[in-house]
Amino acid sequence: MSENRFAPGPPAVLVLEDGTRYTGRAYGAVGRTLGEVVFATGMTGYQETLTDPSYAGQIVLQTAPHIGNTGVNTEDRESARIWVAGYVVRDPSRVVSNFRAEGSLDDELTRDGVVGIAGIDTRAVTRHIRSAGAMKAGIFSGDEAELSTGTQLDLVRHGADMTGRNLSGDVSTGEPYRMAATGERVGTVAVLDLGVKKSTLLYLAERGFDVEVLPQTATADQVKALNPDALFFSNGPGDPAASDAHVELLRESLRAGVPYFGICFGNQLLGRALGFPTYKLPFGHRGINQPVLDKTTGRVEITSQNHGFAVDLPVEGVHDSPEGFGRAEVSHYSLNDNVVEGLRCLDIPAFSVQYHPESAAGPHDANHLFDRFRDLVIARRDETTFTPDLSTGDQN
Repeated sequence: MSENRFAPGPPAVLVLEDGTRYTGRAYGAVGRTLGEVVFATGMTGYQETLTDPSYAGQIVLQTAPHIGNTGVNTEDRESARIWVAGYVVRDPSRVVSNFRAEGSLDDELTRDGVVGIAGIDTRAVTRHIRSAGAMKAGIFSGDEAELSTGTQLDLVRHGADMTGRNLSGDVSTGEPYRMAATGERVGTVAVLDLGVKKSTLLYLAERGFDVEVLPQTATADQVKALNPDALFFSNGPGDPAASDAHVELLRESLRAGVPYFGICFGNQLLGRALGFPTYKLPFGHRGINQPVLDKTTGRVEITSQNHGFAVDLPVEGVHDSPEGFGRAEVSHYSLNDNVVEGLRCLDIPAFSVQYHPESAAGPHDANHLFDRFRDLVIARRDETTFTPDLSTGDQN
């Protein structure tokens, strides 16, 4: 057992846009932070959540009451730093007790300057958000906690809205880089980094792809110069309606017949590229226990999710793309609220899912989608017919 022990910090307060306040103690860095408050329902995998670039601009509240007991380590990071704007927990672990731990979560939050709050009723906050919807919020600790109630509320209400916000530039790589295939080589995939996670790149490499990771500023000409066998759009933060350049890049690639796979933000951008709108969910889907129906196989998969926007499309029926890409259908949908969780194009080699099949902490029900992508690329390369194999959940 590690001797690293959590010491309660100075007074702190979580202030919501509607004026609701919750008092607790500082956790991590001390100061002020603003963002959209959202809740994540995972019982495990908090380090993956914190280092997921999709959470940029958001104050994440963990519904699981006990956080930090396994500490942190380098291997489980999905990126080089913590991306959440703030962190809200109920009961931080007083000790770190795990043979893989390299430090405490509290120290990691402090190192990355993440202002957090502990010791509040996180279930009560969650119920409030579920009723009122996700909203702007702020955490104030130390000297910032001494500001007047009115000043704190004004700061929160003048914070940035997530709607209409493009955050890809904040989280994307600055320069292109390459990861060589580790499995039997299939070809090259160009990955547009909109906030990609390390596990995604590893899974693509394991399926035999040489992975060419590109900044979110990449142009169609830059992608074409790579002559990729496939294109992949990653997860990422922000409003898909604010990503017109990414949509146009995808449309040009689809017109060229390049096979495409997108996850999370990449699903929303495929919807937009096909000509379908997106919209903001009341409180989003976040956590590692979200049930989704795969209409292709008829199976229910428990998935990891992190999205506040979705494609606006009926889950039943075949839909004609207003942008001329032929027919498309909803391939997956949420069993909690019927939100679109996946798209499949019937006349071009493209599909996407709204959730995270690469989830490192689990569940791994949807990991086979990387195999489906590999098989799609092979089928396209060999000019064979791509048909679903309903017996395995994969496609060949």
